[in-house]
Amino acid sequence: MDDVAPKGFPLTEESRQVAGRYELVELIGSGAMGMVWRGEDKILGRVVAVKELLMPVNQGEDKVEEARNRAMREARIAARLQHPNAISVFNVVEHEDRPWLIMEYLPSRSLAVKLREDGPLTVDEAIPFAVQLAGVLAAAHRAGIVHRDVKPGNVLLGDDGSTVKVTDFGISRAVGDVTLTATGEISGTPAFLAPEVARGEEATFASDVFALGATLYMAVEGDPPFGTADNAIALLYRVSSGSINPPKQAGKLEPLLLKLLELKPEDRPSMAEVVTELRKLDGGVTPVVAVPEPPTLPDAKPPVVPTTVAVPAAGAAAPPAGSDRRRRGMIFAGAGALLVVIAVIVTVVLTRDHGGENPSANPPPAAESSAASNAPGTSSASQPSPSTQPSAPSSSSSPPSSSSAANSPDAMASALRAYFSYLPSNLEAGWAMISDKFRAAHKNQTFDEYKAWWSRFSSVTANDVKVTGENTLTAVITYHRAGGGPTTETHRYTMSQRNGTWQIDVEN
Repeated sequence: MDDVAPKGFPLTEESRQVAGRYELVELIGSGAMGMVWRGEDKILGRVVAVKELLMPVNQGEDKVEEARNRAMREARIAARLQHPNAISVFNVVEHEDRPWLIMEYLPSRSLAVKLREDGPLTVDEAIPFAVQLAGVLAAAHRAGIVHRDVKPGNVLLGDDGSTVKVTDFGISRAVGDVTLTATGEISGTPAFLAPEVARGEEATFASDVFALGATLYMAVEGDPPFGTADNAIALLYRVSSGSINPPKQAGKLEPLLLKLLELKPEDRPSMAEVVTELRKLDGGVTPVVAVPEPPTLPDAKPPVVPTTVAVPAAGAAAPPAGSDRRRRGMIFAGAGALLVVIAVIVTVVLTRDHGGENPSANPPPAAESSAASNAPGTSSASQPSPSTQPSAPSSSSSPPSSSSAANSPDAMASALRAYFSYLPSNLEAGWAMISDKFRAAHKNQTFDEYKAWWSRFSSVTANDVKVTGENTLTAVITYHRAGGGPTTETHRYTMSQRNGTWQIDVEN
């Protein structure tokens, strides 16, 4: 939302209930698309944000229908983006002939309000916030989502002083989705638009990069890069020229800022590259949360929406009863074509007898490997006894096997992702993917030691898996400690095939 109403702004009428379930308590924000209320979910007993979408007035049924579709698209897109730095959408309902979005409530104020009330941020204050903002936008881009309206008003800063969340995907558009703006309309705020969008071109990932740069510029300079103007057309003309006011207070952030604000989209870095550069400036202090790519394909057609449609916060339906843990992990770890590759690989392996040899396995990360080999009960020369060594995994957790597709670099990368999808819920399958060479390099690690090491984590994900050679690849691994925060590390892996299956031999 652009402008946030004063906190505690009460209802001017008796408290209302939306769809017989969500009680409106107080107005907390308003903007061009609608108003946001702090509300209560009477069924689940939790505080929520309720966004009331304003319908067009005296513009005909077509405009009203367009606004309804926009709300449905916002819910669908936001539900696809699974990230702790994005406001979650829980539900969308129709009430009084208009859509209402039910969202995560975050006690906060927008960056726009903070800058207006407190003035510009210092560079050292802005960089940690920028790391989180770029991180969630990079995740959105991996999911095929262009936000289209990145600006200080859509960045929420939690009252805890550390939480940063992006909101309002109402005019964003998933790649391949239908365009809902009418001919000649421009979606976005002029002061933060990329020059190509101001000239009427389609918004792209590069446009989001520019808008991020404009937002960071505003954060440290106190004004947008093109200044301000009461006349929106005049401001659009200035933006389209791409001639920004040189920054004066950006300090060490200035070189990166100027890259983000390049006139030509192809001259700007990708959002993932922005994250890397910001982390260098930050010294790696601020963690970047890595999340699995959502299983919903970017070109998926919207479902027919009944009067009340529940949108799962996780973006995926619950697995049917009887599905094993490995299958659930695979659903969240894979995306798009990789799911097809993995399904083929798993189908082939079910017909093979592994005879104790198993596909690619990933051990504890390099920074943590010594902890694994020195875990309590580690014996420098012991091999797993029959009582502690798990038997060959059953068909429900068998790792990928060989086929023509399984010999490809994509299959090797898929095997690495599959390994991490098993952990820590299906350690037998993970153990089966560790080669003897790897175990020997870790003081002949036993299964009990392996199990003890992984019990310290609640989840682990592999992202940005890249094949770097014939049998080598890199990956960004995020470890979520049980009862603690995440740790993200980049590791290199050497893999090999034995009996037609991938195994991990080396990690560093």
